[in-house]
Amino acid sequence: MSDSELKWITTARRPLLHTPVYDVIGQTETAANGVTGEYVAIEAPDWVMTIPVYRGKFVMVRQWRHGEDRLTVEFPGGVADGGEDPAETAKRELFEETGFRAGKITHLGTVSPNPALFKNHFHCYLAEDLEPTGTQHLDADELLRYELWPIDEVIAAYGSDQMTHALMGTALAFYLRKQR
Repeated sequence: MSDSELKWITTARRPLLHTPVYDVIGQTETAANGVTGEYVAIEAPDWVMTIPVYRGKFVMVRQWRHGEDRLTVEFPGGVADGGEDPAETAKRELFEETGFRAGKITHLGTVSPNPALFKNHFHCYLAEDLEPTGTQHLDADELLRYELWPIDEVIAAYGSDQMTHALMGTALAFYLRKQR
């Protein structure tokens, strides 16, 4: 099949659920061969994760994850505010969650977190030349602390009970690709 024969066209959209975090949309779609189906898509803001390197270590955050019902360790990150450039989100989230300011920010890559369901994108940045300010700027419901981890320990610990965030694996892959 050619690419044009693989494409579907959305012919109708209807909201199914609105939450503070995302919207679930019902979509009627028609394939090039005339097959029609009902599908669900999730609209969410873009997500951004920053890999901060300070004195040869990663700056990580330890926080409670409600979906996992556990503490996890991961790179700082968050949601891009409406229209915010992902590089600005990376710098903002790093500063808010850790108090570090990035002197240099490098885009490592952008992917779709799950193209079967999500319409948003995940952006990953490397933050270097960090300056610690000593002050976090957390939201009222953001309870976390930052920790310095040796890079090799983070790579070895990924996939353990405390490092379960799948997008962190994507961020690590981007980081390792840049190091080659």
